[in-house]
Order: sequence, then C-alpha cells, then structure tokens
Amino acid sequence: MSGSFGGWIYKNSPIPITKKPDLNDPVLRAKLAKGMGHNYYGEPAWPNDLLYIFPVVILGTIACNVGLAVLEPSMIGEPADPFATPLEILPEWYFFPVFQILRTVPNKLLGVLLMVSVPAGLLTVPFLENVNKFQNPFRRWISIYIFSIL
Repeated sequence: MSGSFGGWIYKNSPIPITKKPDLNDPVLRAKLAKGMGHNYYGEPAWPNDLLYIFPVVILGTIACNVGLAVLEPSMIGEPADPFATPLEILPEWYFFPVFQILRTVPNKLLGVLLMVSVPAGLLTVPFLENVNKFQNPFRRWISIYIFSIL
C-alpha cells in the first residue's frame, strides 16, 4: 500500500482511518493464542456496559418518565360534561376526510361517489405507470397487492 495513492492518503491523513492490529507483536500473538483478542477500542462491552450500565440508564429513563407523568399529568381533552351539548359534533379523527367531503358537497349522492372515487383512483395508479423495457413488470402487481391489504 505504500506505493499507491491510497497508501499516501492513509499515511498523510490527519484523521486516523483505521487502527489495524500489529500481528507481529508477540504479546498480541500470545493473547490471540489464548483466545483473548486485542483491546484497542477500550474496555469490552460485555459485561461492563451491557450488564452494569445499560440497566441503570434504562431504569433511570423509565423513572424520569414516570416521575414527570406523576408530577405533571397532561390532560387528554377537556372534561366531559353530560349536561352540555358541544358546539359542533365531530366524528373520530379517522373519519375527518369523509366528513369534510360530505359537508362540502351539496349533493349527498355526489359526496358518496367522491368518497368511492378516492380508493378507486388509487387502485388505477399502478396500471397508469409509464411502462418501458427497463421497468420491473412484477412491481405493479406487488403494489396492487400491498394496496389491497392496506
């Protein structure tokens, strides 16, 4: 590697790219023969990090979350009052698009047709793709299958 341009970059780089173990070192060879390996990257992860530090960090994070939830509970919504009618009765969040279509279109039949046209239009998208000889022909059927499952 010393005669190539890559070797020049490796030698003259201000940032160390990799630290390779010196296999000619007799101490390292003795450790490798015992199966211990080298420890160029600091202390080993097992058991120091995985067994002793990670559980403390995980339990500390859980304790902080539980403490914040107990000390500062957040209200999900305003309290329910069974004797007061809300100003505007709204559906659940997943019905908002359908509800808006039905509210904005004056004719109910046209609103229902518009609601049906959205999934029908999405089903036609794979068939309307620009097909050329470099395109995967099975992708269309996979997208149709995925859309039908969703």
